[in-house]
Amino acid sequence: MASTPLSSTSGNTALTPLPQGDRLFGWRDHAALWLSLGVGLLVMQVGAYLVPALGTQAALTVIICGSVLGAGLLAWTAKIGCDSGLSSAGLMHATYGSHFARLPVLLNIVQLIGWTTFELVVMRDGTLAIARQSGGFAGALWPLLTTLLWGSVLLSLLAGSMIKLVRKFIGRYGLPLVIASLCWLSWQFLSRASAQGLAELWYRPGAGGMSTLSALDLVIAMPVSWLPLVADFARHGRNGNSALRGTWLGYAIANIWCYALGLLVALTTPSTDMVAALLLAQGGLIALGLILIDEVDNAYGDLYSGSVAGHSLQPGWSVRRWGMALAVLCTALALVLPMHSLEPFLLMLSSVFVPLYGVILARLAGQDHVASLVTERRVNYSAVIIWLLGVACYHLCAQLAPSWGAALPTLVLTFVLAWATRARSIDSGVSAAA
Repeated sequence: MASTPLSSTSGNTALTPLPQGDRLFGWRDHAALWLSLGVGLLVMQVGAYLVPALGTQAALTVIICGSVLGAGLLAWTAKIGCDSGLSSAGLMHATYGSHFARLPVLLNIVQLIGWTTFELVVMRDGTLAIARQSGGFAGALWPLLTTLLWGSVLLSLLAGSMIKLVRKFIGRYGLPLVIASLCWLSWQFLSRASAQGLAELWYRPGAGGMSTLSALDLVIAMPVSWLPLVADFARHGRNGNSALRGTWLGYAIANIWCYALGLLVALTTPSTDMVAALLLAQGGLIALGLILIDEVDNAYGDLYSGSVAGHSLQPGWSVRRWGMALAVLCTALALVLPMHSLEPFLLMLSSVFVPLYGVILARLAGQDHVASLVTERRVNYSAVIIWLLGVACYHLCAQLAPSWGAALPTLVLTFVLAWATRARSIDSGVSAAA
């Protein structure tokens, strides 16, 4: 099959390696970014789901193991993105072919719009909860105004530089404040646990209803959900090994901490509403406010990655223009969509990306010519078939063997199949390029 001309991607910054002069992130920048992105109310809420199904010790073991493994997958993808200089869309093109890759890129944009809208709803509802707790504003108009406020914040951030946001705001100011709020909340709920009896909570057995593997699947779900975004930031790193170390360390710490805090809140507080439970802590109003501010960078990360993906499809629009357009769209959607009913649809879309990246990791890891693969073929049929098999495996596992989880079996299957056919794929790609 004839190769696609290199000129077809020459004006597309998402599908060409980032110039070395634009790669400014060191390992501390990667660590600060992913520690910040890993903190969130949703992560704490999912951590609370582990009990009472699992005992305290089993739940904590699952949190640590799942976080280290999931963050490792994220860091591995970051290294590939940094070494190649390609965005997430570029990695999809290199693996699946320049024509077929448009499908997963488009699906990624759809899920990022959905998750950004979900984040806006979380920030709005959290802000209103804080206001009610402090005796502040109330009324039918305030949800509209609060949504527009957070949407405007995102719009202003996307009009600026991502590099400056990460290096100057998150690294110097935002992250220390978030860490301080997590330390305060951890101290408050540990004190509550101590008053209730640490030994009793530590040795509390599980009630059943969730296997260890399915719980591990739940913990891994958070870092895996960031796989379609990580290369968009990692490509700005100076060195692949530093991108790997920083991403792994930053996200593993955040995931372990937030899951464990959610677990601690669930063990010590009867409320099923995470926002309400955090507000019950002394100083919880301020701590929750800082965490809500940190939620902005999660929404920003989704929109920035969505804008890079959009630019790969329509390079006539700059990344900045794409980002601002998506911010306006998500703000409008947050005003009208019932987000809780959309969550199953978003989770279904996420299941698409677990096998997608099982193939990408197997096919691109350790290759020195990843960028050249972007222009070599229109469709890589073996990669596409393995991906589709992975999607089927994910849903079959969820339906037929839920105790085994779905993400891990799917990742193993797609990685093994893609690795076993890797040499043949590379040879056929070279033939196509010739």
